[in-house]
Amino acid sequence: MSYSDKIKQVIDDSEVAIFMKGTPAFVMCGNSDRALQALRRAGAPVTAVDVLPDPAIRQDLSAISGWPTIPQVFVKGELVGWADIVEELEANGELEETLRQRLGDDYAAAREESTITL
Repeated sequence: MSYSDKIKQVIDDSEVAIFMKGTPAFVMCGNSDRALQALRRAGAPVTAVDVLPDPAIRQDLSAISGWPTIPQVFVKGELVGWADIVEELEANGELEETLRQRLGDDYAAAREESTITL
């Protein structure tokens, strides 16, 4: 299975996916940490993918999303944004509203974090 196929599967199968530099346990980038912290504060169930092990992961992700920078956050298969956008959405209450609309009112009950290696 190609990286593109694996990336698409993570995006499609995860309620909230973050493609980041590092993992939630060992974040390797300030922007990735900012986006992850905003998701945590909003109570999102997060599936994380580290893009650092192979440059092809990042290249294939950008080809799929049409966006060149990392991190990238997807909710129910749709690109929500990157660090600045996710923080802005959190600040004005739209992140929690987006999570409620797409995941249901009790989305925060799941509040799990997992890391997937491609």
